[in-house]
Amino acid sequence: MANENQIPKSHSAAVRPILNIGCIGEVMIEIIAGQGNTALLNVAGDTYNTAVYLRRALKSPAISVSYITVLGQDAFSDRIFRHAETNGLSTETISRHPTRTPGLYAIETDGRGERHFTYWRSNSAARTLFDQDGRDPESVLRGLDLVLLSGITLAILSPLGRSKLYPALDDFRASGGQVAFDSNYRAHLWESPETARCETTKMWWRTDIALPSFEDEMIMFGDQSEDKLLDRFRDFGVTSGALKRGEYGPRDLGPSGSVCTVVPVENVIDTTAAGDSFNAGYLAALVNAETPQAAMLAGHTLASKVISRPGAIVDFDDWP
Repeated sequence: MANENQIPKSHSAAVRPILNIGCIGEVMIEIIAGQGNTALLNVAGDTYNTAVYLRRALKSPAISVSYITVLGQDAFSDRIFRHAETNGLSTETISRHPTRTPGLYAIETDGRGERHFTYWRSNSAARTLFDQDGRDPESVLRGLDLVLLSGITLAILSPLGRSKLYPALDDFRASGGQVAFDSNYRAHLWESPETARCETTKMWWRTDIALPSFEDEMIMFGDQSEDKLLDRFRDFGVTSGALKRGEYGPRDLGPSGSVCTVVPVENVIDTTAAGDSFNAGYLAALVNAETPQAAMLAGHTLASKVISRPGAIVDFDDWP
């Protein structure tokens, strides 16, 4: 098994066809404050949002999308589990913790339409995913062809969990699997900015398909320009992916470095899952053997539809 401090630059085996996709992370109960004392309960989480939209975008039943997390034994965990099943995700990779519960977060909107978040996730079952008594990451990755995780995935894991994950990803890539990563920086989840930079750097070295946002990378690494960021990603050996730049359109992280020209969304309602849905559209297009340019457009098109409606996971008839 490889050591987590080694720098794996490339695959030692041919990349295999993508038939089984796994998304690793935390799915939470979302509480949206309503009128008076009412509230609406939803299910959401960054990599979970991507898993749901990816399952919808792929359409083909020949491709499996699974979600990898830990839930509790409570009613909220049961609600999340049913939501995953209803949305066509494979749930065999969801385990249950005997005493912990899923995380919760509440959204309140002020008079100007600004959203404010309050989180309760310190006792989240997902935090135990790769701990001493948790899942073995090698067994989780076995049978997958593509795995997606995010900076939030890393942040909620314990140092032990992360130390077990990295060598497992190295072996996964060495056997022909591919890793997609979105740094999705949330400062309050990390012990310190230095830890966030260190752990995210370890992941960029292990990434085949990079899906960062310029804003997150600028905050975390201090990049003063896109060119500086692109240089850093070339140093990481990244040759595939897209830099998310909001209304300015995504930029190819591959050899072309081209920008995807997009039409800005006029009616933005809720940007909660903008990046998550972009990732889904982009990855679905790559799985379907589309070009990087077509994949960026697919990601933008899906994200545009999602942010024009309230909520992280939304339904619409005119699917891209």
